[in-house]
Amino acid sequence: MSATIYLVGAGGQLGKALRASDKASARVRALTSADIDITDEASVANALAGLGAGDVILNCAAYTDVDGAESDVGRAFAVNRDGPGHLARMSAGSGARLIHVSTDYVFAGAAATDDAPPRTVPYEPADVTGEPETVYGASKLAGERIVFDTDPTATVVRTAWVYTGAPTSSDFVGTMRRLESARPDITVVNDQTGSPTYAPDLADGLWELVSTDPDGPAAGVMLHATNAGSVSWYEVARAVFEELGADPERVRPCTTDEFPRPAPRPAYSVLSGASWTTAGLTPLRDWRAALQAAVTGDRTGRG
Repeated sequence: MSATIYLVGAGGQLGKALRASDKASARVRALTSADIDITDEASVANALAGLGAGDVILNCAAYTDVDGAESDVGRAFAVNRDGPGHLARMSAGSGARLIHVSTDYVFAGAAATDDAPPRTVPYEPADVTGEPETVYGASKLAGERIVFDTDPTATVVRTAWVYTGAPTSSDFVGTMRRLESARPDITVVNDQTGSPTYAPDLADGLWELVSTDPDGPAAGVMLHATNAGSVSWYEVARAVFEELGADPERVRPCTTDEFPRPAPRPAYSVLSGASWTTAGLTPLRDWRAALQAAVTGDRTGRG
């Protein structure tokens, strides 16, 4: 019998992309927050009552309000640390496979100082994370640790700057699309560097991971998966304007200090894709081609 894929967080941004992917397993059991409360061990046990050896838990549920987490610490840790721990206990106890999605925010990504130059080398999974500067990052790092401590055969996939780019979406690309028609010009930070990741591309990559040998090179390891390349938020905004046929000069740069937020953002959080390819998985395409696909609606997005 084919494995059942328990998709946890099926109602979120990535969960919806996983469900919509043409690579999705025919045996997906989509679990939204109405079906499972990952912070409640009894709810987890009930929702995963049929879990058995060979099945897969694909967890993309998370508390992702980076600024909100600063004042909602208990909830952030309950969802991002305790929830994955409950899922890991289920996978370890049943022989099922757990794939858990994490974030670039686990790295401190500190800005340059008088004593240290800015980082320019993408992070590998084995790199020391340091102390995350946000509650969100700290809670996700704690989640990674509890997953591996509880189920050493699990796979954790870090990603970054995930978006769908839909005109009505609240992600960065969707917001830039709306602002282009609403304002004569906009100001965007130019000193935060990362790897924008198109949710449908990440979803396809995760389905490829699900299809691999559960005892293969991806078992019990940390992987990084983002669209290729690195860029600043300012450059992403300019690219969105270009795809819309608008003048990119209407996007003006500013510094992080000029645009303060409750939660400090990493100055540099680019993730290396080497671990993904080493595990035998297909690299995600370049960020620019993916952005074109998101804005134009053409999934091929050649750039």
